[in-house]
Amino acid sequence: MQPPSGPPQLYSPTNGDFTFVSSADAEDLSGSIASPDVKLNLGGDFIKESTATTFLRQRGYGWLLEVEDDDPEDNKPLLEELDIDLKDIYYKIRCVLMPMPSLGFNRQVVRDNPDFWGPLAVVLFFSMISLYGQFRVVSWIITIWIFGSLTIFLLARVLGGEVAYGQVLGVIGYSLLPLIVVAPLRLVVGSFDIVSRLIKLFGVFWAAYSAASLLVGEEFKTKKPLLIYPIFLLYIYFLSLYTGV
Repeated sequence: MQPPSGPPQLYSPTNGDFTFVSSADAEDLSGSIASPDVKLNLGGDFIKESTATTFLRQRGYGWLLEVEDDDPEDNKPLLEELDIDLKDIYYKIRCVLMPMPSLGFNRQVVRDNPDFWGPLAVVLFFSMISLYGQFRVVSWIITIWIFGSLTIFLLARVLGGEVAYGQVLGVIGYSLLPLIVVAPLRLVVGSFDIVSRLIKLFGVFWAAYSAASLLVGEEFKTKKPLLIYPIFLLYIYFLSLYTGV
């Protein structure tokens, strides 16, 4: 029995996606298979992936192509990174220079919200104007500030005060501002010895009052003079550095 002759029959699948032909016509077939476009959805924009990118993802190395999102905290301004608040420093300077309660300043912010950069700037500025450019002893001024504040802190704790070392360091540093203010006046009246001494004494009392009114609270009761006196001596020593160390 001979098989029926005629052209090869085409067999179409039911889904209509492919067309099958007999092997007799396979030699006449040629062409190429186009790879499908793979797109990524990044923020709503579709970006066509390259062949290498697709290959890496298919092999499980897609993590090599991941890009970390920028952290908003890494783009902060420099002053914010260093925790420097210029408005807060300016307000504290005004509180120290005008210590009278009648002026309405919330002076307790100098003690309750201490910072480091403001007092450090004041101490450095005091060093420049008091030592006439002898930069080699600026470190000595800073040392006096750090260890003098430590002495006041230890004494305050012994006397029963509830104060932190950072608070004492900030108050002592800021309270050097009155000595900086009286420095130009000393140059003007330098030839008048009595007036110069009065200005020096006024500057020391001003600085000591600003610091003591913040550090010496009601918890000390009758022990206040025991803390006010070393604060006063510390600023007298700072004043003596105007002539050099």
